[in-house]
Amino acid sequence: MVGKIVKFTLFVFIVAVTLFFGYRYLNEQTQKAALLKGFAFGNGRIESEEVGIAAKVAGRLIQIYVNEGDIVEQGQMLAKLDTNELEAKLKLFNAQIQQAKESKNYSLAIVEQKQSEFALANENYLRAKNLFEKKAISLLQYQQEESAYKSARAAQKAANANVAQANEAINVAMAQAETIKVNIADSTLYAPIKGRILYKLAQNGEIIGSGKNVLIMLNLLETYMTIFLPTSEAGVVNYGSEVRIILDALPNIAIPAKVTFVSPKAQFTPKQIETQDEREKLMFRIKATIDYNLLKNHIEDVRTGLPGVAYIRLDKTLEWPKNLSNLPKSYVETSK
Repeated sequence: MVGKIVKFTLFVFIVAVTLFFGYRYLNEQTQKAALLKGFAFGNGRIESEEVGIAAKVAGRLIQIYVNEGDIVEQGQMLAKLDTNELEAKLKLFNAQIQQAKESKNYSLAIVEQKQSEFALANENYLRAKNLFEKKAISLLQYQQEESAYKSARAAQKAANANVAQANEAINVAMAQAETIKVNIADSTLYAPIKGRILYKLAQNGEIIGSGKNVLIMLNLLETYMTIFLPTSEAGVVNYGSEVRIILDALPNIAIPAKVTFVSPKAQFTPKQIETQDEREKLMFRIKATIDYNLLKNHIEDVRTGLPGVAYIRLDKTLEWPKNLSNLPKSYVETSK
């Protein structure tokens, strides 16, 4: 009997506590809604655009020069693949280029010789033709000079063809060598932007496939918060609308941002949409991007994953509430 009374008392206590905190939460939300009339708000986390650093060519990873969490500058060397095999191929193609050039020089010398022979054969042919027309030489003699002329002309064409072939061989070898040079250059990975190294996806000595990411970077200058708003609020949010973000870690600082994306499709859709109440359940994704100059001035302080609340001003004529007016000092100074 005593046990039942204890259980009942505990149950009543839990219900009372739940009702108390539930009422207080609803009261706080009601007060917040009244205070922020003309504003929309939603919970989210700080995110940054991710950039994959991939190897364009396959090879063995010799060294990664950065660690997770490092801030790197644009153009900074991040990692390097082994290029011994590529450099050996480059030497081979360079040798082929040299060989093709020597072959071309030889062919040019032959062309010069064949041109001289053709000029002589042409002169003899024209003389023989003139004499034959005057019946000064026999048909046999004329035909001999004509045959020598045609042979010299064919030899000249063949010599010119050999030069063209040598030029083609040079161009092919040079193109192959240039491809190898590009592959050697691509074997060193550089930071395309300034940002933070998020993940190392490979280790020194590992064989990397073509197109495989070696590192993942965060583009800290593209940092934002994603929130979800119901139809009634998302429908009046405009691109460029001002936003203030309050992070749980920095409750006294309002971070300035702007709406840069409004989803054209609802993210949470009921199975059937028939009534207005059901349409109000549709939630649209909104992206609020933090001010670029503020991020640039505090790039090393940017932390992704931090939770907070983004407040969107729906009416430009409204003043920001006091708790959303305390902007970062550096932002205020640069805005003046």
